[in-house]
Amino acid sequence: MKLVDSHHHIWIPEQTSPDLGYGWLRDIGSQKPFGDPTDIQRDYTWQEYIDESKSHDVQSSVYVQCDGAIANPVAETEWVQSVIDRNPATVGIVGLVNLSGKDAQTHLEAQTRFASFKGVRQILSFLDDKPELCFSAEHLLRNPQWTDQFALIGEHGLSFDLQLYPEQMHEAAAFLSRHPQVPVIIDHAGSPYDQTSSGLASWQQGLSELAQLPNVSVKLSGFGMFDRQWTAESIMPLVIFILEKFGSQRVMFGSNFPVDKLMASYDDTVERVFDCVKHAGDNVINDVFGRTAQRIYGLELIST
Repeated sequence: MKLVDSHHHIWIPEQTSPDLGYGWLRDIGSQKPFGDPTDIQRDYTWQEYIDESKSHDVQSSVYVQCDGAIANPVAETEWVQSVIDRNPATVGIVGLVNLSGKDAQTHLEAQTRFASFKGVRQILSFLDDKPELCFSAEHLLRNPQWTDQFALIGEHGLSFDLQLYPEQMHEAAAFLSRHPQVPVIIDHAGSPYDQTSSGLASWQQGLSELAQLPNVSVKLSGFGMFDRQWTAESIMPLVIFILEKFGSQRVMFGSNFPVDKLMASYDDTVERVFDCVKHAGDNVINDVFGRTAQRIYGLELIST
């Protein structure tokens, strides 16, 4: 199958030229919310990424920033762009900009000088009572500098990748309703980390609110981060709910490799998600595995 992968990483923590100043990728064995990352705390190159699939044709993809501790995210983008330029691939870049910093405008201008730069991700995932699950050090949605500078994304014609927890979705929906010009893409199916009945009810309520905003879409990605034993059967109710609320034109596939490589192979990841959407027909399949990401990230079209 031809497909677009809307969410993956490459990284070089073992290299010092360039030295991108990684944080968690060099803190070997440090636990992350998705578990022990030791097996992926090494160089993960473009060549390894494109060799992952043995059965499918990844025609284009989106690189997403990988480490919020990188002091100079522009240098990260410069390195990724240099890798892309050496390979015959259509790749978009979603990079890091600290919207709570005084240099946000300058950094955005620097990022947009790279031909493949499409959008920004600054992870919001924060829970007051669960520090072990936090990817962010604070509630950025409650940081006045961050909320004031979010509008810069729209002014530069960029998208925003939104990684957050269900408990944050009501607040996020209220905030994002004031920025209808910014395409927002929810990462990792909205992070359904609590799969109890009450946890899933919270996830459904939050996504339902975000789905009312026509500029918001969702990635079917990162399922292994919240259930290491995930299967097509286990995610089927989640995928069905997302498709019902957002429609296939606002839903896209993402591998989240190499993070989700800790839990499943690339082809297993593709095929499990495919099993959840194949009943809906070719139009939905083509949206989820290609057209949605192509349109929202402005990637080169492929034939389907």
